[in-house]
Amino acid sequence: MKFADVFSLAFRTVRSNKLRTGLTVSIIAFGIMALIGIITAIQAMNQKFSESFSTLGANAFTIRFKEMNIRFGGGNNRGDVKLSKKGSRKEKKSSLGRSITKDEAELFLDRFHYPAVKSISIFGNRNNIASYQERKTSPDIILFGGDENYVALNGFTMLTGRNMNKTDVSAGSNVCLLGYDVAKKLFRDDAERAVNAVVRVNDIPFRVLGVLAGRGSSFGFSRDNIIVTSYTNIERNFPNNNSYVIAVMTTDLLNVSQAMGEAEGGFRAIRKLAVTEENNFVLDRSDSIAEKAMNSLGFLTISATFIGLITLIGAAIGLMNIMLVSVSERTKEVGLIKAIGGKSKVVRRQFLLEAVIISVLGALFGIVLGVLVGNLFAIVLNTGFVVPWNWVIYGIVICSLVGLLAGLYPALKAGRLNPIEALRYE
Repeated sequence: MKFADVFSLAFRTVRSNKLRTGLTVSIIAFGIMALIGIITAIQAMNQKFSESFSTLGANAFTIRFKEMNIRFGGGNNRGDVKLSKKGSRKEKKSSLGRSITKDEAELFLDRFHYPAVKSISIFGNRNNIASYQERKTSPDIILFGGDENYVALNGFTMLTGRNMNKTDVSAGSNVCLLGYDVAKKLFRDDAERAVNAVVRVNDIPFRVLGVLAGRGSSFGFSRDNIIVTSYTNIERNFPNNNSYVIAVMTTDLLNVSQAMGEAEGGFRAIRKLAVTEENNFVLDRSDSIAEKAMNSLGFLTISATFIGLITLIGAAIGLMNIMLVSVSERTKEVGLIKAIGGKSKVVRRQFLLEAVIISVLGALFGIVLGVLVGNLFAIVLNTGFVVPWNWVIYGIVICSLVGLLAGLYPALKAGRLNPIEALRYE
């Protein structure tokens, strides 16, 4: 018999046993669904990390006071994932160092002559209230201080109005840029009306220079619920002990490492560190933050793989038992095939193909369900539709192997049946 004939016969046999096939396909499908679903959700989280942390672009880096820690559950510090460090230099006591001051940040910008765009910023505070006439926001506005390059270096664009200029920054004028959500609350859908309007931030009047375009939410927190003013204004109206952050964007991706080296050496001199002393500041390359955050999710991928493999082992055992029962039920059929000239290898091939067809059907249903379930998480995170194509291929290959292994012993058993005894079997 030709392979096409054997495959057709195997497919018809699978289709004729709907209940048995359906149960086995369901077991395999749930195993693959768990695997593909979790992998899809992880990729959605990775995509969100990229959007959240890589706002500066791959050719940018920041100089900050201490390492940025991201914690995934738990209350102990051993679960913290440290997202920073340039090269192999380790900062043992960064939390004990002193904050970056305005004078140090401004001195760095004055001394750093590498071809790049530079910016100074500072976190003002959160839980601020903005008001305009009778309208007032909730006390959850986040205030930032920056300079004329803050918008470009932090991934913002202007929706309407103009950006701050050097005069606004040096004078520390009471001017600001409204985040999209703030402008929408105070001026409804007429963002252009916000330009040149006077809003009050914690009862301090600010003239609105422009409105920032919306950037959406990140892990449930809006990135548009902010107000940006100059860092000199923050120092005057909202004094705090927060550390200043320096951002640098080079003109070419290939120059980032060299620029970081010069920035590190220059800032060590500004901080008056001896040659033997460790850095009491951190250089964060923007794309490496997202990369390290995504790598920290690797344990979830391992867990998903184990869950899927355990389920598939159970499915393989179930499939083998079903195929053995099928051999017993179809003993007379096997004897008839051999009696009319069918060879043992044809019988073995038919049973193997039946097992593989059931496994691949389970894989296909499981992949579809897994992608749909995983993308429910992507909808929650507000990311694009995710399909883990590499794991889709892995799933089909794994299920094909499961079908081959589960059907091997029943196929060998069917192939060894004596045709005379098989025909007499009742």
